Amino acid sequence: MKNFVKLLVVISFFIVGCTEDFLDVNVNPNNLPTATPSYVFTNALNTSTVNVMNVNEIGSYWSGLWTQSNSYILSPTTFNYQFTNGDFNFWDGIYNNLQDYQYVINNAVSNDQKYLSGPSKIMKAYLFHQLVDMYGDVPYTDALKGVENLAPKLDNQKTVYETLITLLDEAIAETKANPFSSAFTSSDIVFKGSNSKWVKFANSLKLRILVHQSRVSGRVGYLTTELNKINSEGSGVITGEDVGVGGPSFFVATAGKLNPAYDRWAYDANGAVRALARYPRPTKFLFDQLIAANDTLRLKRIGYAKGGENGSTPGKSIAAEVVTNYVGVPFGVTSGFTAPSSSYVGPSLFVKGEFNRAFVLMTAAEIQFCLAEAKQLIPALNFSGTAKSYFEEGVKQSFRTLGVTGGAAAADAILKSGKNLSDWEASTDKLKAIGQQKWLALANFSGLEAWTEYRKNNFPLTPQSPGVSSANRPLRLFYPSSESGSNSNVSAAGAIDVFATRIFWDID
Repeated sequence: MKNFVKLLVVISFFIVGCTEDFLDVNVNPNNLPTATPSYVFTNALNTSTVNVMNVNEIGSYWSGLWTQSNSYILSPTTFNYQFTNGDFNFWDGIYNNLQDYQYVINNAVSNDQKYLSGPSKIMKAYLFHQLVDMYGDVPYTDALKGVENLAPKLDNQKTVYETLITLLDEAIAETKANPFSSAFTSSDIVFKGSNSKWVKFANSLKLRILVHQSRVSGRVGYLTTELNKINSEGSGVITGEDVGVGGPSFFVATAGKLNPAYDRWAYDANGAVRALARYPRPTKFLFDQLIAANDTLRLKRIGYAKGGENGSTPGKSIAAEVVTNYVGVPFGVTSGFTAPSSSYVGPSLFVKGEFNRAFVLMTAAEIQFCLAEAKQLIPALNFSGTAKSYFEEGVKQSFRTLGVTGGAAAADAILKSGKNLSDWEASTDKLKAIGQQKWLALANFSGLEAWTEYRKNNFPLTPQSPGVSSANRPLRLFYPSSESGSNSNVSAAGAIDVFATRIFWDID
């Protein structure tokens, strides 16, 4: 891990440069100014979008939601699982990002910006739980200490999860006690200085982390206690809106300043189609699931019809938007599905000219499905709703997030369709129904979470890549060579088999 504190020297330089003291010849040029926590906080949130986008991409593939078009040579590292510790290094970027949040936590009070500490702890928990979900045991206790500890020990992954719940409790208390200064609300490019929404996000994140452990033996008592605390705290969870970074007041039509997903897979700042727009494709399995459930309105928001978006009519497909023109690609195939002959990732994520949408960190739909799963497994929880009511609200929120016209009525039609895994009453296995609808709701937005749910539940049963002879699928990532080569403590985790060494919540 790159254990150093990254100070935003350039930003600080310009801040100092706006004062008369800048030209003072008595200033030591070797003693550079430090960054104000508010600037570091904003930059850290922006950096998180790129880190989350990267992990969501691999998660979207390995959860069966996305695959690759055949306009590119097939990537064997991704689709034949032929990867090593030199591939998929999300570790360094996330730990560097965490250093920024830790800098804010360490310096917020001394800079009279203590309102930034709680939200920074929430984002710290968000990123650490992602690290656990990809790598298992990770440095936590000894991490983020800069040159004081360049080879931090790895903490037990379950212990890290429990510590994150405690961290979120601390963050909630701090956030409630320290309202944002009105002069610095623009530093918060997530909730614009709304402490109440940060607390709701913290509760939502606690819910996710706890529900991840729902199948682990012996955890019912712990989960019951901690889940009940979410309700007892009183602020509730995020509802009716999604948690997103940036948005119209932050992203602009300038190179390097667009929503990062739009910039990577859709268009550049001048509206030119990105080459990588031909790369990711919704899978045939995903489309088949939606079509079988007569869930075609969400289908048409998750993907464009074959050939992609009509640049002259943003948000509309080149081909007629009839179901037969929505062509998903079988996972991992090497031919027969070029970009023009298959569906692009759809308008729920990309519309030409909409470069300034917020980058989604968590959807309201996911939160409702977490509530549904928790209530279904532990009926005695003090939540006010039922598993059915949370399930149905999750579907409705999915339609809202995707931008389905007349979403509430369209969702009701699915919920009363009589279809297994769509209609609560018609579903013989309620947990599978929750898992199916959560998986659908995560499409295009939260790939890592979809992969986590897939590993946790072994559902839905997505097809294996034809380029793989065995039934093995990745259960985790290798520790990156950049870390194992510099930190001898990594060997304490033992030999890693990415097809057999499970994350603790993945029991089978």
